[in-house]
Amino acid sequence: MKKTKNKIVFVAIDTSNLNQAKKIINHTQKHKLIPKFGLQFFYSKNGRKFLENYRSEFMLDIKASDIPQTISSALHSIRDLKKIKYLTVMASVGLQGLKAFKKEALKINKSVVICGVTILTSLNNKSLKEIGYKDRVEKLVLKQASLIKKAGLKGIVASGSEAKIIRKKYKNLFILTPGIKLPGDKKNWDQARVNTPNSAFKAGASAIVLGRSLVSGNLKKNIKKLKDHLNQ
Repeated sequence: MKKTKNKIVFVAIDTSNLNQAKKIINHTQKHKLIPKFGLQFFYSKNGRKFLENYRSEFMLDIKASDIPQTISSALHSIRDLKKIKYLTVMASVGLQGLKAFKKEALKINKSVVICGVTILTSLNNKSLKEIGYKDRVEKLVLKQASLIKKAGLKGIVASGSEAKIIRKKYKNLFILTPGIKLPGDKKNWDQARVNTPNSAFKAGASAIVLGRSLVSGNLKKNIKKLKDHLNQ
């Protein structure tokens, strides 16, 4: 599981328990997995402080979503986190919001990969209709991909179900795919559009995010299962 194989894997640190987070990081770092810190960890009492002293590259998955002034100003509070390599913002903030976010994020780290988050993997066409959208998932994701490219962002977050159509149109876009489960795992969590690691990479993903499917149960065995699967 090395970057040289073009199979970048992030592990989701979705916990407020610092000891549990450290355990996951210690077990996965030696296998070249990159930690992705989500809101649950970042908002926790010790999470923010831990990241101040973290010395390896990581993703901060805040999925920023507000008016341009607010999301760009909010980044002032994390300018000390110089090791942020990947950062997320909702594509739904619009073109001006994406541009404002990018401008401020580059002040933290000039090489940061800003990923615009498209339709969440917990949603499907029925969910979108309930919210008020008329277009189907694929069409909305492509519209948002166009917006992300226009804003000059390097990355996009989209499920493996849309990765193929995004890759076909945008050859150089960094595609990050969540909603990943290991083969044989039950789809018993809040994800509607799910893929296995290999199916996501074959569809065109540049990187994948594994969370509960990897860290639940025996972490060591799950890592081996992931490695075996990726080497197929």
